Amino acid sequence: MPQFTPSGIPKLTVVSVIDILAVAVLIYNFFLMVRGRRAAHVLSGIWVLLVAYLIAVWAHMELLRSVLAAMAPYTAIALIVMFQAEIRRMLARIGRVRWLGLGGQLEQREVADDILLAVRQMAEQKMGALMVIERDIGLRTFIESGVALDARVSRDLLCSIFHPGGAMHDGAVIIQGDRVAAAACFLPLTTNPALSRQLGTRHRAAIGVTEETDALAIVVSEETGQISVAARGEIESGISIENLQEWLTSNAAGRERGVSGASSQEWKRVQS
Repeated sequence: MPQFTPSGIPKLTVVSVIDILAVAVLIYNFFLMVRGRRAAHVLSGIWVLLVAYLIAVWAHMELLRSVLAAMAPYTAIALIVMFQAEIRRMLARIGRVRWLGLGGQLEQREVADDILLAVRQMAEQKMGALMVIERDIGLRTFIESGVALDARVSRDLLCSIFHPGGAMHDGAVIIQGDRVAAAACFLPLTTNPALSRQLGTRHRAAIGVTEETDALAIVVSEETGQISVAARGEIESGISIENLQEWLTSNAAGRERGVSGASSQEWKRVQS
């Protein structure tokens, strides 16, 4: 039971502060879950129904109140079904120990260097590419959709995979640690309506896989050679090789330094 002071104001205790912070974290993650997605429109519709129910009660509109009241017991189940992807993404976000770091997946500096060299060459030659780096959340579902390789990461291998006209040119390469797990993988496309319509399939796939997992996706545009990086359902386009090098090298040594290796880049959502 909360303790009350003579003035009627609840006494602030350590437990109360922890309670408030826990609720704040849940509310924050909830807003991150629905921000800019179709779930926000669904929630708006639920608020409209709630307001309609309150008006029906206030105005003694018994028929409308009865219909809305009969729908209420099924609301929780309907929300779970409609928001299953968002709920899974929120729980995965809460359960992560390292939110932005590669979490030691790129344990060797050479792996980061090979990725950087491959991206540089593909950007100069305007070779379209999509590389996904696995972090804490496994990508086995997407790996099974492509061609299994299990080969060591190297610049030559990555460039040969994305060489125009190659059998595995289309699709994504998934990297696990220092291994190329698979190529020509199918990824889910984002359905975020706030994104620019100028984004191509590779960019939408990069955003889509980072919406469902904590992976990092690197995209090279086939039209412009522009480099983009996606994480947490957001994408930053037009980054330089130097910025990409800083990101990869800092996170490659994240486990050795005992830190999360958070990127110095501020992820920006590309909007229309």
